[in-house]
Amino acid sequence: MRAGIVFDAFGLEVWFMLFAVASLAGCIDVIAGGGGLLVLPTLLATGLSPAQALATNKLQASFGTSTAVIHFSRKGQVTIKSLLLAISCTFIGSAIGTVVVQLIDNAILTQLIPILLIGIALYMLINPNINANQTQQKIAEKTFALLIGLGIGFYDGFFGPGTGTFFTIAYITLMGYSLTLATIHSKVLNWSSNIASLLFFILGGQVVWSVGLFMAVGQVTGAYVGSHLVLKQGNKLIRPLLIAVCVIMSVKLLMD
Repeated sequence: MRAGIVFDAFGLEVWFMLFAVASLAGCIDVIAGGGGLLVLPTLLATGLSPAQALATNKLQASFGTSTAVIHFSRKGQVTIKSLLLAISCTFIGSAIGTVVVQLIDNAILTQLIPILLIGIALYMLINPNINANQTQQKIAEKTFALLIGLGIGFYDGFFGPGTGTFFTIAYITLMGYSLTLATIHSKVLNWSSNIASLLFFILGGQVVWSVGLFMAVGQVTGAYVGSHLVLKQGNKLIRPLLIAVCVIMSVKLLMD
C-alpha cells in the first residue's frame, strides 16, 4: 500500500481519529502498557492488512517508547548503560519472535495470555500496597537480562499484547523494584523490543510509513504526558490503570 494511496483514501476525520488514538495509546502505554489494544483495531478499521497493522503499530509505538525513555533518562530515573545487556537480549529475543511469528500460528498464545493477564490483575488487587518501596532482589541482573530480556522480548516480537505489563511485573517480583521504578525500566526494554520488531517488519516491506509517521506525532505527545504522570503520581496512578489494562486486554483477547 503506497503512501499516496493512503492519503487519497483517508478523509480528514480518519486522520484526526488516528492522531487521537495514538496520543491516548502513547499515554496509556507509558503508564501501564496495552496501547496496542487501541491502535491495532483502529489501523485494521482503516483497511490495512493484519501484517501492515502490526508493522505500522510498531513504527508509531517506537516513537512513544523512545520519548518515555529519553524523558526518564534526563530525569535521572534510569541509566541506559546499566541496562545494555538486558536491552541487547530483549532486542535479540524480539527479532527472533518477529521472524518466527511469520512461520507458525500463534493461536496457543491467544488462549494462554488472557489467563496470565487475569492472574496479574488479581495479584495487584490482593496486594494494594505492592512494592511502594524497593524490596530484596531475587536474581542477578545478568540472569534477569537473559531470562526476561530474551523471553519477553521474544513474546513481543511473536505476539505482543501486555509486553510492558509483563516487564513491569518481572522487575517487581524478581528485581525487587518499586512499581514506579519497574514501570520506568520496563519502558527501556519495551523500546528495544519495538525497535527490533520494527526493523524486521521494514525488511518485510509491511510498514505503511505515511500512517505510522503521522501517528508517531500523537504517540510522542501522549508518551510525554504519560511519562510526567508516572513521575508525579507514581503508584497510586500506575496500579489501578495496570489492573484495568490487564482486565480489558484479557476480555479483548478472549472475545477475538
